[in-house]
Amino acid sequence: MPELPEVEVVRRGLSEHAVGREIGKVEVLHPRSVRRHVPGPADFAGRLSGQTPTAVRRRGKYMWLVLDSGDMLLVHLGMSGQMLVQPEDRPDEKHLRVRLPLADGNELRFVDQRTFGHLMVDREGERAEVPSSVDHIALDPLDGAFVPEEFVRALRAKRTEVKRALLDQSLISGVGNIYADEALWRARLHWARPTRGLSNAQALELLGHVTDVMTEALEVGGTTFDGLYVNVNGESGYFERGLNAYGRRDRPCGRCGTSIVREAFMNRSSFSCPSCQRAPRGRT
Repeated sequence: MPELPEVEVVRRGLSEHAVGREIGKVEVLHPRSVRRHVPGPADFAGRLSGQTPTAVRRRGKYMWLVLDSGDMLLVHLGMSGQMLVQPEDRPDEKHLRVRLPLADGNELRFVDQRTFGHLMVDREGERAEVPSSVDHIALDPLDGAFVPEEFVRALRAKRTEVKRALLDQSLISGVGNIYADEALWRARLHWARPTRGLSNAQALELLGHVTDVMTEALEVGGTTFDGLYVNVNGESGYFERGLNAYGRRDRPCGRCGTSIVREAFMNRSSFSCPSCQRAPRGRT
């Protein structure tokens, strides 16, 4: 699933190509992609046609286009969603789900192979800075309003494993499986380490690594690990080349040379170095 760096790359692309350009007649080609828009596909298309995006904003893994009507077009990429900017005469992608023509002759195209992503129009725009469906999500560490000390207090108050806490979008947003593993590798912490056992210094160091790894990924366009994530121009990100833990099972740790291991975690995978990131007692 695209995480904060990938979503931010797409947000920046939409800011460049969509803001100030009126949306034409919208086509919903697969109703599942607008399933969260309760009034249905026709209402979704009608609320967008003729509107002009004035800004594109993001919180964690969610982004939204602010429209001149006061509504917001919320975008969640899910597992495989792509927001592409294409010339209107470009052949349709195989998994094209929603088409939004723009006044400059280009189109915004929502392409989603697995259809886990979704678009919806939120009508709270005139009364809120954040869509109502997103306002429960915590700030992310790249947000200027994020307060590290508040995060550390909340993290250490949790009775859970540290990786579960990093993936808790009500605690900190934007962090997914890839960047959690990378930050934990840098911090030399096993994913199952209890949060209550972390000192203030360890929690702050971990947060610093979370921030650094996502900033570095953002600088190279994010991580294209499964071939599905691309930016609005269809280009891949290159942070996969700099991964130290995620997806590196049986490869040598870049610090000590021990083989990276893969462990089952929440129906996913967690990658770590068994030497540098010692498992807590009871897990070895």
